Amino acid sequence: MRRATLSRERVLQTAMAYADAQGIDALSMRRLAQELDVVPMALYKHVAGKEDLLDGMIEVVVGEIIGATATGFWKQDVRERILSARKTLVRHQWSRTVLESRSAMTPAMLDYLDSLTGLFIDGGLSVDLTHHVMHALGNRMWGFSQELFAATPRSDTSSFTAQRDALPRQHPHLAQIAMAAAHAGSDARLGPGCDDQFEFEFALDVVLDGAEILHAQHWTSAPRTSSGPRDIRPR
Repeated sequence: MRRATLSRERVLQTAMAYADAQGIDALSMRRLAQELDVVPMALYKHVAGKEDLLDGMIEVVVGEIIGATATGFWKQDVRERILSARKTLVRHQWSRTVLESRSAMTPAMLDYLDSLTGLFIDGGLSVDLTHHVMHALGNRMWGFSQELFAATPRSDTSSFTAQRDALPRQHPHLAQIAMAAAHAGSDARLGPGCDDQFEFEFALDVVLDGAEILHAQHWTSAPRTSSGPRDIRPR
């Protein structure tokens, strides 16, 4: 049987499939060569090394984010684009780690950020407000956010149980939050009873709703003559 021609696309797709199944830490140039049934040196005709391989994998991941046709309703368009990014990162669990490890953005990452920024600006938001909303979104624009209860992994059963049992006595306000966090259908990856998809969408909507209010107020970050706090209430 004739061996399939080796190409950069085939190298990247094989690397992604391996990372999807085994995790990014298990991926090495030698292991990838074994998966492709080639000698390791053959890979270097298509990727310069491990970092170039990871850059290429991220390029493919970002390219999988489905950008629905813009409707002109910026909040809806941005929400759908970011939730599409989240679906893509959930499909490739390793991609968050690689995204966070990049020292510079790849062309595909820049293209994505440019298109997302364009949804705000083309929707009528000022460049000023768009700038600050992008800061507020942070990593949510890529489809992930920092977990709230990441300090003690649930896999560390004894520490987790001791911390949980001590909450009512030592940290009563946190205990109230923990008791209240019981969303339907939770997969509890954030913490006891928390649904990470619900929390992600909640925070996203808070940011976008706030941006909508500020946009309606013709908000600007320029210094105000008054020294009092900014009024962001709907008018």
